[in-house]
Amino acid sequence: MKRALLTLFVALSISSNLFADEGMWLPSLINKLNIKDMQADGLKLSAEDIYSINHSSLKDAVVALDHGSCTGELISNEGLLLTNHHCGFGEIQAHSSVEHDYLRDGFWALKKEDELPNPGKTVSFLVSIEDVTSKVEKNVTSEMTEDKRREEISKISRELITAATKDTHYNANVKSMFDGNKYLLFVYETFRDIRLVGAPPESIGKFGGDTDNWMWPRHTGDFSMFRVYCAPDGSPAEYSKDNVPLKPRHFLPISLKGIEKDDYAMVMGYPGSTDRFKTSWGVQNTMEVTNSIRIKIRTEKLRILKEYMNTSQKAKIQYASKYARSSNYWKNSIGQNKGLKKLHVVEDKQAIEKAFSNWVASSTERTEEYGDALKLIADSYKNNEAQVALNYYYEGIIGGPEAIRFAYQFSRLESSLEKGDAEKIKKTIEYIKSDIPTYFKDYDAATDAKLVSSLGYIVTQNIDRKYLPEDYNVKSQKELDKKVQKYFKKSIFTSQAKVEAFLANPSLKRLQKDPIYDLMNQVFSKYREISKERSASTKEKAKGRRLFVKGLLEMNPDKKYYPNANSTMRVTYGTVKGYDPADGVHYDYFTTLKGYIEKYDPNNPEFQTPKRLIDLYNAKDFGQYADENGILHTCFISDNDITGGNSGSPVINGNGELIGAAFDGNWEAMSGDIAFEHKLQRCICVDIRFVLWVVDKYAGATNLIDEMTLVK
Repeated sequence: MKRALLTLFVALSISSNLFADEGMWLPSLINKLNIKDMQADGLKLSAEDIYSINHSSLKDAVVALDHGSCTGELISNEGLLLTNHHCGFGEIQAHSSVEHDYLRDGFWALKKEDELPNPGKTVSFLVSIEDVTSKVEKNVTSEMTEDKRREEISKISRELITAATKDTHYNANVKSMFDGNKYLLFVYETFRDIRLVGAPPESIGKFGGDTDNWMWPRHTGDFSMFRVYCAPDGSPAEYSKDNVPLKPRHFLPISLKGIEKDDYAMVMGYPGSTDRFKTSWGVQNTMEVTNSIRIKIRTEKLRILKEYMNTSQKAKIQYASKYARSSNYWKNSIGQNKGLKKLHVVEDKQAIEKAFSNWVASSTERTEEYGDALKLIADSYKNNEAQVALNYYYEGIIGGPEAIRFAYQFSRLESSLEKGDAEKIKKTIEYIKSDIPTYFKDYDAATDAKLVSSLGYIVTQNIDRKYLPEDYNVKSQKELDKKVQKYFKKSIFTSQAKVEAFLANPSLKRLQKDPIYDLMNQVFSKYREISKERSASTKEKAKGRRLFVKGLLEMNPDKKYYPNANSTMRVTYGTVKGYDPADGVHYDYFTTLKGYIEKYDPNNPEFQTPKRLIDLYNAKDFGQYADENGILHTCFISDNDITGGNSGSPVINGNGELIGAAFDGNWEAMSGDIAFEHKLQRCICVDIRFVLWVVDKYAGATNLIDEMTLVK
């Protein structure tokens, strides 16, 4: 009886409208789907104020960093950009040295000439969104194989991209929505001269470290600042001293009025990936395969990295960014598994699947079209040895250590040497050389050898031996250690001097005999072999999901659906509010500098506090950034729907003014990428007043404050 009631409840709930806080909405559809609800919640703007292709709008102030790894927002008419500290962490680390440790001490450019260039970093502005589904699918038929379908869609997509960018400096992509049931063309303008302007020390920007990551209450000043430069005519350009600060179409004014409980809050950004149409079999696979393998491998990886980082300041700087990247989703996976179990997500998904099956079975036409959908999905997860192997490969062999990935870059050189193509050899060597100084600056061969051996041995103990490369087919950790040490001693890939010497006089025979290069070829050969074995079930799963999602949309015609996040611009709206994570526990919606000081622990590197900050706190020198009671707020939470990629996203009030920058989700709702939890899911944001206080009072970078438009 309980099961029947649960199924009925889920079937009813999926046919009703969502809570205002759930949903990553496409900005081009806000006028059609959301604007009335948004205005009822407190928005004072029109849909055209948010997204317009004819006039400046909020979308023109929100950018994708590095093609969607993070989000940023323009906060001045001189191209000044705000994002998270952890989004700029790689650049801060790259500019750091023992002599100039910007991670430890922070960095502030008090004049534009002091701003630091960052080769390879990009900022992309969304130009337009167009629904191209009918064009993409014009030659697609239900009788096509999945391979033929994908081939046809790719062909038309390339044609649409070419047409959209012809005679422009724009770039574009076609993105699948609703698991292949809709296609949108996104056009971007991408700038490539992005300079570091300011960043607080880690003791502010990363205060709380791994302990506080994904947690609330939070007191972290997670922000950094860059500036977008362009050619004198306003077009994108590579770094040049002749470039000038960008004059954006729109930048965000900044509110000093602060926030109150239940205030309207809107987040615009580039969320990376969600999977809220995932079935029960997919959720189980996420917990038992994806997350469990990631946790197992990265626990050991982080131990090895930390061991080396503790040896010196230089070592800490070298591996700070690598450690942070690996740690972030290691902890996320732990929290997600706990959340998925605690919130009974598998059972909820099974109830949706039962309701769907009943709906399909009630019609002959539906049975013909959708009858195989769930079976295709379920069967794709059976006999998943190959999938397990692929996950272990990615985490433990290809994605864990670095030498194997670095050696892979030389595959093109091997091909050029085999063909004797002098021009290609020259170009390939130039390409490889451009990466060498940066790579070896942050590389320790002894540490990487430990990763190759230790992580590799974990892989050997957890996958069928038929999937192992020859050199990993060992009987003990000691045997693999000995083999790896020998390889690292003989290989050219373990030091900058050896690589440069080889490139000065490249030899095909020397390259092919190199032990790490040979190991790389074994690894990728096996990886491709396993991927091919897995490909058939992957295609069947894709077909099943496409039919399942199409059926769900048809089953609930009155429901407002939003597509999964896929690194395209989305808007989410809700309110500022606290939550109750457990019986007898209530979390307020904001934190203050008082709590920051209370967490200070001189014996814990994660909770260090700069003396200057303590002195300013004791003097109550908060300037115009304190609230009406003289209290400086540090962070706040809202019920906005975010995920990875939203880091750095602007949090905007009902007037279109910046009130904060999103930087994290909360521990109790780590299951949110798969199932949004209305009562628990929160977006953790740094209060913009804390950001400005650090820039102004702590750093003395009043030149930056003077650029901004402050609204009191």
